[in-house]
Amino acid sequence: MNHNYHDLPLSNHLNILAFSQLFRSTTNSYKYLFFYSILDILSQRLFDDSESISFQELMIEMLANAWYPHTFFRLSFGKQDRIANKLDSLDLRVNTTVLKFNSSDKIALKEIISQNNLTAIITDFKKNVPFRLLRPFLLEKLRDFDVNYEVVKKTPEIASQYFSILKPLYRFNANTYQDSTAILLHPDWVEYFKQNFIIIKGWVTWEWLQYMQKNNQNVPNLVNKLFAPEKRNSLTNQANYWRFILEKEPIKCIYSGQILNKNSISIDHYLPWSFVAHDHLWNLIPTMNNINSSKSNNIPSSQYLAKFIQLQHQGLTISHQYLPRKDWLKYTENYLLDLKISHTEDLLNFELLTNIYKRHFQPLISIAKIHGFNDNWTYS
Repeated sequence: MNHNYHDLPLSNHLNILAFSQLFRSTTNSYKYLFFYSILDILSQRLFDDSESISFQELMIEMLANAWYPHTFFRLSFGKQDRIANKLDSLDLRVNTTVLKFNSSDKIALKEIISQNNLTAIITDFKKNVPFRLLRPFLLEKLRDFDVNYEVVKKTPEIASQYFSILKPLYRFNANTYQDSTAILLHPDWVEYFKQNFIIIKGWVTWEWLQYMQKNNQNVPNLVNKLFAPEKRNSLTNQANYWRFILEKEPIKCIYSGQILNKNSISIDHYLPWSFVAHDHLWNLIPTMNNINSSKSNNIPSSQYLAKFIQLQHQGLTISHQYLPRKDWLKYTENYLLDLKISHTEDLLNFELLTNIYKRHFQPLISIAKIHGFNDNWTYS
C-alpha cells in the first residue's frame, strides 16, 4: 500500500488509494504541474464544478507555475522534461525581478503567456499527461490494453462510461483523444478538494518537492524556490541592525570604499537571493542603492570576500558590545544554524569566522556557477 495513502483525508465514496498513486513512476514534472494547476484553477473559481477546464487554461497555469523556478532559479525539471524548453520558446518579457515577484504578479504573467500561440505545446502535452493521471482510477478497465497508445486512445471513452461508477478525477469533453479540448472534474472530487484544500495542496507540494530534489540535489533551500512567495518579506529588521552598527562606528561599502550613510543604505544579499532564497543576516550587508541595483543577480568577485567577512565581523563585534545579550542572540541565531557554528563566541573570533565563511561559501559558489550564476561581478 502506498505510504501517502495514510497522509490523505479518507472518504467513504472516493477511491483515495487510487488518488494517492497519481505520481507513481513519474519521469517528468508535467503530472505535478498539471494537478497543481487544477487545484489553482479550482480555488480561483471558488470550487465551482459546473464548467469544464480547457487544456489552454491548464497549460497557461502550468507554464506560469513552472516559470518562477525556471526563470529565477534555473532549476532542472528532469532529464526527460521539456517544460523548460517550452518556456524558453515563448516570448515572455516580464518586467520584474525575483526580489519583487510574488503571487499577485502571476496574473500579469498568465496574461503574457496567453498572448503566445500555445497550440504546439498543448498538442505535445495532450499526448499523454491528462490520460495517464486517470490510469489509477480506471486500472481494471484499462488492463486489456497493453500498448500505451491504445490506453491513451481508450481513456476518454472509459472515463466517460464509468464516470458515475468509478468516479475518476475527471472526464474529457469528447470521447476521443483527438477531439478532447477540456476536462470536466468529478463534482465529488471537487467537494473533497474544497473540504481538504490545504492538506491536498500540501501533499502535492511535498510530492513535487521530492521529485525536484532528485533533479537538483545540491541546490540550497529548494522549497523556497518552487513557488512564488505570497509577498516578499521586508528587510526592515536587517536594515535596522545595520543602522544600529552605523550609529556606533563608520562603515565603508565593501564594493566602492565609500563611507555609508545610515539614512540611505540598501541591504545587499552578498550571494544573490535568487540562489539562497532567504534573508538571513549572515549573507546581508549594507551598500548603496545604485550599487545594489548594478550587482543584481550576480555573485561578487572573490576579491570582495575578505572585505565581506571583515564587515560581518565588525557588525557582530559592535552589536555584541552594545546590544542586550538577548537581542544579540536573536540576531545571531541563523549564523549558528546555517553556518554550523557550535558556540556564539566563535562569531567574534575573526580567524575562526574567516575559515567558517570560506568553508561555507566555496561549495555554494561552485553550485551557483553550475546553475549559470555569474561569479565575477565587480563594481566600476
